[in-house]
Amino acid sequence: MIAMSETVVEFSVNQKIVYPSQGVGEIREITEKTFKDKKILYYVIYLAVSDMVVMVPVDKAVEIGIRSIVKEEEALRAIALIGEKFEPITSDWKLRYQMNLDLLKKGRVEDIATIVRSLYHRSKVKELPIQERKLYDSARKLLEDEISYSLGKPVSEVEAMILEMLEPDKGEESVPDYEDEDEGFEMDDSEEIDDIDVDDDLDEDEDMDED
Repeated sequence: MIAMSETVVEFSVNQKIVYPSQGVGEIREITEKTFKDKKILYYVIYLAVSDMVVMVPVDKAVEIGIRSIVKEEEALRAIALIGEKFEPITSDWKLRYQMNLDLLKKGRVEDIATIVRSLYHRSKVKELPIQERKLYDSARKLLEDEISYSLGKPVSEVEAMILEMLEPDKGEESVPDYEDEDEGFEMDDSEEIDDIDVDDDLDEDEDMDED
């Protein structure tokens, strides 16, 4: 006997959503598959940034961190946060990297804005290590794309809004003071921190058997 799935469907077909570490996606289809004699609903999601289609069990979507695009008010708060004064984070770049990576995986728009703000200003003190630079670029892309959809503005306009908050008038500088202690933590060829490997997360989260 095949058991029917009793699952609450949070999202609808054609709805734009945010997939943690991947950015904005679109629900293309909600389909049912049989897995171990149980019928399970899956979201079929197209991720434009990687030109990839993934299938996520409907009952796992919220647990994974998939969420709706933020409302306009929240998007504007995230932009405003970028321009606020803040306490400097650790100058140990490896610890800083892990802290920011954890924030990125949470996927909240305010967390992503925090990453962009802190790493941008850190880069003005000293060039970021390669891994941190990649993390910064990923966070900024995620932020720009979601806010673009939320506000209904072109990405280029959102980029300008974010840059304006990152580089306020010189008379009201918001960049905190850092102690430069990165010299003891430079990356060499024999040492590597795991990059943001979304494929591994997808393989783990969306693993399923064929019918």
